[in-house]
Amino acid sequence: MKQTKEQTDREKLGTKPIRLVSVAAYQKDSVVSRMIVNKKSGTVTFFAFDKGQGLSEHTAPFDALAHLLDGEAEIAISGKPFLLKTGEMMMLPANEPHALKAVKKFKMMLIMIRS
Repeated sequence: MKQTKEQTDREKLGTKPIRLVSVAAYQKDSVVSRMIVNKKSGTVTFFAFDKGQGLSEHTAPFDALAHLLDGEAEIAISGKPFLLKTGEMMMLPANEPHALKAVKKFKMMLIMIRS
């Protein structure tokens, strides 16, 4: 039976300690994402944004938690901007428009809880 990419990635991450900021490298003029957990109850996704890159304003039907692991990002919620730096996190409320932009290149973990 052939393994899916998700199963292969999960085996690589495995049940050993990893340095989260090393899950993926920055790529010039790009946003890199890597799904770490994808369950019915929620997802955990790693992102690496090059400077100036971002996600345009959108909504999601579930609450999410953005945790910056490196760099600086501007997160706007309902048009109100917030500057986040390494080690800080912010709740992105369900159904509220939000956008992200890399003030400096940054890496983050996004945790979405579906309930």
